Amino acid sequence: MMESSFLQKARSFEDVINSRVTIHDFKTEAVPRGIVDKALLSFAATPNHFLTKPWRIYVLGKKCVTEIVELNSSRVRIDKGERAAQIKRERWAKVPCWILVNCAISEDEIRFQEDYAACACGIQNMMLTFWSNGYGTKWTTGPVTRYPDFPGIVGFDSNDEVVVGLLWAGLPNTIPEKRARDSSRNVTWLP
Repeated sequence: MMESSFLQKARSFEDVINSRVTIHDFKTEAVPRGIVDKALLSFAATPNHFLTKPWRIYVLGKKCVTEIVELNSSRVRIDKGERAAQIKRERWAKVPCWILVNCAISEDEIRFQEDYAACACGIQNMMLTFWSNGYGTKWTTGPVTRYPDFPGIVGFDSNDEVVVGLLWAGLPNTIPEKRARDSSRNVTWLP
């Protein structure tokens, strides 16, 4: 009986992994704190070499998000005009949950690569947890995360931490069709 239950959970987990898609259009209702806490707990399950726990996670509040939205809108206005800035501002302002994941910078290049990979795994864990609870996500590393003013808005030192991803989460307003996935591409089976 226990084996059957385990197999059902394994199949269910595979369904979560294989059905997840990136969400670009969110409903405005808040993500409950309990769901965010579940996602953060799944991040904590991330494997990381030597247990360095290199991640720095920021759950961004309304003030911080508003400043980031305005920073991005001002840059879009310069590059693409007022209409493009307004569209971007409206779309971003709708996103109900923002989580920034940074990685501590290590002087040891190999250690830093391992730490960065651990942070990326953690983001994936969070995305799958959100998805399994009915919430969509988008992982972005867009230009706003590289603007000189961004670290100051969030409150980190870019000499100590590097952005791995800005994660948006919320109830999907629309769910894009899942693209076909090919598990044979870029795979070499060796004797």
